[in-house]
Amino acid sequence: MDFKRELAATLAQAINADSDAGAEVDDILSAIEIPPDSQMGDYAFPCFRLAKTMRKAPQIIARELCETMELPAFIEKVDVASAYLNFTLNRKEFVREALRRLQARGADYGKSDIGGGRNVVIDYSSPNIAKNFHIGHLRTTVIGRALYNIMNFVGYKSVGINHLGDWGTQFGKLITAFVKWGSKEDVECDGIQELNRLYVLFHEEAESDSGLEDEARAWFLNMQNGDEEALSVWKWFVDVSMAEFDRIYEMLGVKFDHFTGESFYNDKMDVVVNELRAKNLLVQSEGATIVDLSSHNMPPCLILRSDGGTLYHTRDIAAALYRKRTFDFAKALYVTAMDQNLHFAQLFRVIEEMGYEWAADMTHVPYGLVSLESGKLSTRKGNVILMEELLGEAVSRTLSIIEERNPSLSDKESIARDVGIGAVIFNDLYNSRIKDVVFSWERVLSFEGESGPYVQYTHARACSVLEKAGVDDNSDLISGIDYSLLSDQASFDIVKLVYIFGDKVQESAAKLEPYVIARYLVDMAQAFNKFYHDNQILTDDAELRAARLALVYAVRVVLKSGLALLGINAPVKM
Repeated sequence: MDFKRELAATLAQAINADSDAGAEVDDILSAIEIPPDSQMGDYAFPCFRLAKTMRKAPQIIARELCETMELPAFIEKVDVASAYLNFTLNRKEFVREALRRLQARGADYGKSDIGGGRNVVIDYSSPNIAKNFHIGHLRTTVIGRALYNIMNFVGYKSVGINHLGDWGTQFGKLITAFVKWGSKEDVECDGIQELNRLYVLFHEEAESDSGLEDEARAWFLNMQNGDEEALSVWKWFVDVSMAEFDRIYEMLGVKFDHFTGESFYNDKMDVVVNELRAKNLLVQSEGATIVDLSSHNMPPCLILRSDGGTLYHTRDIAAALYRKRTFDFAKALYVTAMDQNLHFAQLFRVIEEMGYEWAADMTHVPYGLVSLESGKLSTRKGNVILMEELLGEAVSRTLSIIEERNPSLSDKESIARDVGIGAVIFNDLYNSRIKDVVFSWERVLSFEGESGPYVQYTHARACSVLEKAGVDDNSDLISGIDYSLLSDQASFDIVKLVYIFGDKVQESAAKLEPYVIARYLVDMAQAFNKFYHDNQILTDDAELRAARLALVYAVRVVLKSGLALLGINAPVKM
């Protein structure tokens, strides 16, 4: 039973019985609220919106509905507070329904089929080849991966694409620098660090030697023309870079379905330019070829440089057409920084101008900046915070905490890895993605605050209780319990949170906001820890023990599932 929808249907019936208001269930459903104080009730319905159609004061409407509506069995009582109807649930009925629903679904609890198996393409991470994977890449990577998991959970088929920055004139510069000052041995030894050094050196030398830019353009032209030597060196740079990227992705637990970077679309851009020209969308401007978007209050979208070279928009249009043709997506998400809002607004508008209605299915998913508190990071390379070193530092610090608090814990290194890296991910996802994130080691690795380790520790605590009780990984203990024994406030608060897990995942998917789930998990952890401290779980009373263990099991299920959606492991011991 969906209690909230059933209540909405009951309200709609009562409203329509007393007037010609024509109340719709979905409209009533959207208006039902959760009171800020549980003492006021479990659901609340404001009657303000009914005043116009029912031609009465909202307070009078609330009082009359309270007196006349027939309460369903799952509602214990209804009270009036000014223009609000406050409904209190029958706790035994609610607990029974919530826990049986979880028992029926097990690990699939909370899943839905909203997506209907349709494809959603998610473009995320997308680092530049030959440049270090740094903290600036963290947000797109973990937000994108969380959305990948969440969209799968609500019934879509996620397609993760890493649109690598693996093409452009910078590779002509890098090849020039490598030929002049580099060696294969140094690159093989130092990887991206050496490639970065060569790239910086090129620009330093080019300040006094303008001929270097000509050499770089010649090398890139060779790449574009399919020269084997140029492409061989370029491909080697890609492989060297991917070795570092893959290590970081493995640490983060991130995978992709396709690594189709910019170079993948080289042979597909002439088609795009020809189509834009055939549809009379191209105009010349100061030597460049553009799509004029002034009628949409946007700057022009650059398609070709004055020398005929393609640009980011050209490649992104080619990529969008390819993805629609290949995956027939229902949604296409681009997880990139907020400062690219204009770029994607132009991209979507051009595709719409090309006559493709599916441009409406494309969404930019922006996020704010990430920074660190001054002096809090132990390893710096210039102004770049290297991701591999940040994650390594997180694991190292977590291991030190474990050594101090629980030195006899087995498999400490693995747990430190799960907790340290999970802490970094959770810290990024805990707030709305458009907000800037300030990285603080003290907050990130806290076992007591609103943090990943706090949620993971709560999961481990639930696992420990079940292990001591001899309960294995199944939900049979929910069958046959006395649900009335879970009617105390601490227990009921947990059940209400368990019940809305699927709703929270759906809300997260609709808003494209992983923080909805992250904050839900903190709420659940706080509710469980209050219950844990207020109640003896492994009591001698067999019936009470069974009921409370069923609640512990439910908490473990949703905490593990919720963490997994965020891309975080849930250790059973900490």
